[in-house]
Amino acid sequence: MKLVAVSACTAGIAHTYMTQEAIEQECKKRGIDCKVETQGGMGINNELEQDEVDAADVVILAIAIGIEGDERFDEKRDAGKVIEVDPTQAIKDIKKLIDRAEALANE
Repeated sequence: MKLVAVSACTAGIAHTYMTQEAIEQECKKRGIDCKVETQGGMGINNELEQDEVDAADVVILAIAIGIEGDERFDEKRDAGKVIEVDPTQAIKDIKKLIDRAEALANE
């Protein structure tokens, strides 16, 4: 399974990067190929290219604010392959979030 994600919180400091770390660690445990873009206080890091989004089975948007480049995910949204969640919830329930992503990828 291939997963891409964007993390962005209102302050753009702690939760943005805590969410990135939680997603990456849980995916690593499960052998899931993932890339997480952050949009935080340091700008956009690890930016997702359109071909990476297109190749992904599932997109997780762990966001509490509007993000730059949101249109990159339109096709995945239309296909029902986008999960939107608050960053705090993603950190708190990371196992459930990745379970949900795996189930969605297998639909």
